[in-house]
Amino acid sequence: MQIIETIPKLKPRAIDAHKGTFGKVCIIAGSVGMSGAAALAGRAALRAGAGLVRVATAKNALPIVAAIDPCYTTIPLPEDTAGRIGLRAINNILDAVGENDAVAFGPGIGISGGLQSIVAKLLEQERLPLVIDGDGLNNLSKLKNWPKRTRADVVLTPHPGEMKRLWSGLIREPLPSERQEQAIQFAQRTSAIVVLKGAGTIVTDGDKVYVNKTGNPGMATGGSGDVLTGVVTALIGQGLSNFDAAVLSVYVHGLAGDIAAEKLGQISLIATDIADALCEAFKRTCA
Repeated sequence: MQIIETIPKLKPRAIDAHKGTFGKVCIIAGSVGMSGAAALAGRAALRAGAGLVRVATAKNALPIVAAIDPCYTTIPLPEDTAGRIGLRAINNILDAVGENDAVAFGPGIGISGGLQSIVAKLLEQERLPLVIDGDGLNNLSKLKNWPKRTRADVVLTPHPGEMKRLWSGLIREPLPSERQEQAIQFAQRTSAIVVLKGAGTIVTDGDKVYVNKTGNPGMATGGSGDVLTGVVTALIGQGLSNFDAAVLSVYVHGLAGDIAAEKLGQISLIATDIADALCEAFKRTCA
């Protein structure tokens, strides 16, 4: 097992660069009542340097998502009767996937049979850089033998509860008690990059392992994971490998939380504070 301690960095920006140079990313997220998750991921992707960010969300959630930030564009998707992205959205989603360098799926989407069919279809897309988070993971946990049909290059970002559901949905053996072993074994069995969130977030491809040292308890707040999703997707879109993007993302995300906590304290920290502090975190890390 190779322990990684060096934090990857983005290359300096060329003087003749344009917005297309820094990646087009699509974030499939949100539902009626969960528009904030989509907006947080979209804003974080922008703050992490993506040149173009598109947020694809349920049609009736779109006006709220669009109003939160004018710097990303939005894609309306057909929805089901509960205001979640519906199965009829699959063609719209595949069209958007084909136009982007990296895709995220899951923040705030809810759970349904239609969404399970959508994540299954995304997994089948050859070499698609795909970050799955939140409800995307909960839908994924209901699919049987999904690693066998996976052609995408997948990053999974579970918190401990989501990891337990993913494990029990796929593996008959008991979940190991030690967090690092959970992440390593799941990465080996799925050929995915696993980002097991929590105090000392673990990033592994089943061979290399990074244990994060930034972050604080104030980050245990709704929406923090959505911010991380946006950052990972943006860094993949800028050309980092899935593993390097995940390592840099969890480091910078935690550092942003530390910067925000220095100013505001841990008790009052909220997810938008973390997103806003990404600017300083990237300055300190990639200058």
